[in-house]
Amino acid sequence: MSTALPTLARETVLLSESLGRVLAESIHADRDFPPFPRATRDGFAVRSADVAQVPVQVRRIGEARAGEAFAGIVAAMQCVEIMTGAPVPAGADAVVMVEYTAERDGQIEISREISPGQNIVPQGSESQRGAILLTPGRRIGYAEIAMMAAVGKQDIAVYRLPRVAILPTGDEVVEVDAAPGPYQIRNSNSYSLQAQVSSAHAIPVPIGIAPDREERLREMIAEGLRADLLLLSGGVSMGKFDLVEKVLESFDADFFFDGVAIQPGRPLVFGRAQGAFFFGLPGNPLSTMVTFELFARTALALLSGESDVPQLFLRARLAKDLRRKPGLTAFLPARLQPPEGDPAVSAPVVSVVEWKGSGDIAALIRANCYLVVPEETEELSAGEWVAVLPR
Repeated sequence: MSTALPTLARETVLLSESLGRVLAESIHADRDFPPFPRATRDGFAVRSADVAQVPVQVRRIGEARAGEAFAGIVAAMQCVEIMTGAPVPAGADAVVMVEYTAERDGQIEISREISPGQNIVPQGSESQRGAILLTPGRRIGYAEIAMMAAVGKQDIAVYRLPRVAILPTGDEVVEVDAAPGPYQIRNSNSYSLQAQVSSAHAIPVPIGIAPDREERLREMIAEGLRADLLLLSGGVSMGKFDLVEKVLESFDADFFFDGVAIQPGRPLVFGRAQGAFFFGLPGNPLSTMVTFELFARTALALLSGESDVPQLFLRARLAKDLRRKPGLTAFLPARLQPPEGDPAVSAPVVSVVEWKGSGDIAALIRANCYLVVPEETEELSAGEWVAVLPR
């Protein structure tokens, strides 16, 4: 069975509604950027040769404002007062900052030498007419929106948002508004996954809670496989009632892997069935959240049409000594604190929060990140650099 991503349909949205979507067309410059030589400082446009030796006095012959052009030509020993963003007048090849000028006897005295091109952005130096500015597969942020607005794009071709079916499993799971029995838990995984899916710019589609009965589980998985991605939580371990993999096999599923060497989240399943990808996430809440961030979020970005999907980790100093059993890469709930003193020379500090295992949601509330401990690392000392995954 092919692991290639399906071709996503395209749709058109307004520029104002494109934030977070994935671009499905190339964006070209409709003119030079900047379209004229642009002043980057308030001051005076001059001929640099006239101010090779300072102080020197030149005659002011007019002004250039942003949005307007000075109609004349700057000749020898002349200048034009100019504002930031205004077009540099013909004849001038530099802009002297106003801080280095003074008006004396009706003339502008310049007290600092200047070189050709100084404080000017040449026409077309940022981009030339017809150049490709943005390519398909790029996630649209505020900078991309600014660029598309600058070239006059109001209607944007984007890939459609993936639909993600969410299916928690287990007889012990009840709805949020239910009164759980002594050995039952409320359905937190569905809601946390809906939030994570939404934050990944996809459409969550909760389809209920699947019981530990093959027939009903098969019906609900069939419904979930009609989405672009199916996220199951629970039922992927080795217990008698962990039925997810068995039922998926009945759909001729192709399993790409069925476990990862991490803590929490080891019993993770990923595959494809009936044209849709699926993840069988562990059922414990922290395991569900961690495995979504590490695996499902990246897969969902690729499924959305995004072409560059880096997974970003931060670096921080460890606050206290840490000792743990090696063997799995650990993602421990932790709290990242800003550096003390000058942030340019100080480092942020991270400390593990107390937690009671992968079912401890309260620990994650106290945390704002995960401390990453490599699989063979048994001890870490206070002050060591460590990797941190933001939450």
